[in-house]
Amino acid sequence: MLLVENIRKSYRDASGEELVILDVPRFGVAAGEQVVVRGRSGCGKTTLLNSIAGLSTVDSGRIEIAGVDVTKLPEAGRDRFRARKLGYVFQTFNLLSAFTALENVMLGMSFTGQPVDRQRATTLLDRVGLSSRLHHKPAALSVGQQQRVAVARALANKPVLLLADEPTANIDPAHQQQVIDLLREVCRAENVAMLLVTHSPEVAGQFDRVEQLENINKA
Repeated sequence: MLLVENIRKSYRDASGEELVILDVPRFGVAAGEQVVVRGRSGCGKTTLLNSIAGLSTVDSGRIEIAGVDVTKLPEAGRDRFRARKLGYVFQTFNLLSAFTALENVMLGMSFTGQPVDRQRATTLLDRVGLSSRLHHKPAALSVGQQQRVAVARALANKPVLLLADEPTANIDPAHQQQVIDLLREVCRAENVAMLLVTHSPEVAGQFDRVEQLENINKA
């Protein structure tokens, strides 16, 4: 379902020297599979997720998702593909403060080009335990509740792949397990593949497949 082959991503530092961030010969995730990627800070985990999502372009290589090589798409095409096929749970949530929980989830649907499904948005928020907070804006929600809204938003468009970047990093320990359980249960129920980045050995230990990025990334 996801196949990464020979991708390379580099930047230029202030002196003009090339800094290679990603050099990944091959990496894949099967349909419905749940995979964790771990690695030291700064080793390219977020860059890998952003490259897969098409938020960042790679210098070379192939990133195929559901049969589509996203590296061949123009920027607008990547945006449309991401809206229709991918879900992304950001470490910092990225909720819009002026919108309610329900509106944040429905807004995510509006970018797909398909009709907004208010009932699905409501059902997802109920599934994440926020049926009584549909009309609350982010400022009126706890950090854990905001992350649950972000999870519902990421799943709103029925993605084939969900990317999660340190989804428990900004949540207090009491609610971290709740978010991981939620992600795993909803992805399993909807056969969504998940690629999750985490520093936490407690989180990683719950998954059957855990990859160290240093073993995948030759940079």
